[in-house]
Order: sequence, then C-alpha cells, then structure tokens
Amino acid sequence: MEDKVLRKLFLGFIHIHILHHASEHPIYGTWMAEELKSHGYSISAGTLYPILHSMEADGLLTREDRNVEGHIRKYYTVTDKGKDILAEARAKAYELFREIKD
Repeated sequence: MEDKVLRKLFLGFIHIHILHHASEHPIYGTWMAEELKSHGYSISAGTLYPILHSMEADGLLTREDRNVEGHIRKYYTVTDKGKDILAEARAKAYELFREIKD
C-alpha cells in the first residue's frame, strides 16, 4: 500500500524533473531514465515513455526526431507552457519545503 502512495507522489516529482531538464537542454528517454536513477527514482521505460508522450500531448514538451547512428531518437524540449508550469511548480515546491523542512 505504501509503495502505491509513494509512487503516485513521486510521479509528480518526476514530471518536475523532466520539465527542469528539458528546459536546460533537449532530453531523450534513456538519458532521462539515467538522470532520474541518479536521484533515486526507479522508473521503467514502460512508465517513462508514456509520461513523455502525455507531456507532449499536453503541450508541455515538443519533440524532435533525430537520426543517431542509424536509429531515430526522440528529443524533448520544454515549451513556453511547460516553462510556465515549471515556474509554478518550483514556487509550490519551495513553499512546501519551507513548511515541512523541520
């Protein structure tokens, strides 16, 4: 039961991570999975790629397909809407952190 609750909570954090990194430079799925892993999130491709696709469908990310060594790799970059959402999420995260830090 606790795992399900934490998973739901952490999915929101994962969305924020994606927006943050996609605002710094174009990202792709494998890179993002490794970045999330370095922060302690264990996320499968079957979870990550639908998140990326839904964020694109919601207008938070744009996708560019690039040929990398004969394979098509999908790179994602934050949109203006995504930047606005990230700014709001940061403000809420700072507010929450200040409230719960002690």
